[in-house]
Amino acid sequence: MTMATNRRSLLLGSAGLAAGLATPWVSRAQALKSEYKLSVVGNRPIPLSEGAFQWAELVTERTQGRINVKVYPGSQLVGGDQTRELLAMRQGVIDMTVSSTINLSPQIREMTLFSMPFLMPGHRAFDALINGEPGRDLFQVLAQREVVPLAWGENGFREISNSRRPIRTPEDLRGLKIRFAAGAIFADIYNALGANPVQMSFADLQPALSTGAVDGQENPINLFLAFKMDTLAQRHLTVWNYCADAGIFHVAKGVWESFSKADQEIVAESAKEAARRQIAAARKGIGDGDRSSFDELAKRNVAVVELSDAEKQAFARATRSVFDTWASRIGADLVRKAEAAIKAVA
Repeated sequence: MTMATNRRSLLLGSAGLAAGLATPWVSRAQALKSEYKLSVVGNRPIPLSEGAFQWAELVTERTQGRINVKVYPGSQLVGGDQTRELLAMRQGVIDMTVSSTINLSPQIREMTLFSMPFLMPGHRAFDALINGEPGRDLFQVLAQREVVPLAWGENGFREISNSRRPIRTPEDLRGLKIRFAAGAIFADIYNALGANPVQMSFADLQPALSTGAVDGQENPINLFLAFKMDTLAQRHLTVWNYCADAGIFHVAKGVWESFSKADQEIVAESAKEAARRQIAAARKGIGDGDRSSFDELAKRNVAVVELSDAEKQAFARATRSVFDTWASRIGADLVRKAEAAIKAVA
């Protein structure tokens, strides 16, 4: 009797243990939400936003709808304030984002690396950062904020436009009201150049340009064209590549951990593919034998000034004190790694 009872208990216990071991997998499968919210600033067709839509489409398709991702453009889940996306992810309001490093920098000072004035002369330098030790270090920093970074993307080098005059020297910026998105470093840069920096969200930018509340703005060429800023009195555009807008595809840690290993692989590989497409889109029409974006600017009667290396150096000298100040705030070691990575591909 006792032996039978013990045997029955052992069998029941083994069955219970097996069920217990299976439970986490079953729970994860059953815990999938009906919708996963992906936030991004702006909207199609700008590359940063396009990358978010493509990521969502790839994940939804490759999981046959089990992971149903919906994009909320214009940072609408945070009232249009793109700098609040990271906090909203940590609070569970947002599940996934394609974030600009500029919008992350107010919360994570290391992300300001890509906003350092005249650090990166071109795309080879940008690639050296995202694919090298600086990019890995920044992902480790981000991972400490309850999110899982999956891929580096790009929205493009940021150029400056205005409604009043060509900008070829630092003196040409004096007195101009220039909008910037986020990050105290931009206020420091434009103050050093004698301009009047004005911070505002992207949602507020277009009406501010149309009413003349600000004279100019700084954004990639692809965004200038997509949002027809030439119709908002932006008749002068200067190509100076003073900083770049990197993108990061990431997922809230709790959401990531709720996925099975197979689904994690799908989400990650989809992010990497969307990021590759995003980078290609950001660079289309502005070089490497394709200048179609410049042709389009000419058709719209936008006066374009492309600064020479010597002309860029004048701006770099004028903002050097800003560079040095922010190098200490970001982390001197990180900045040294970035400079070394760029020098290696120069």
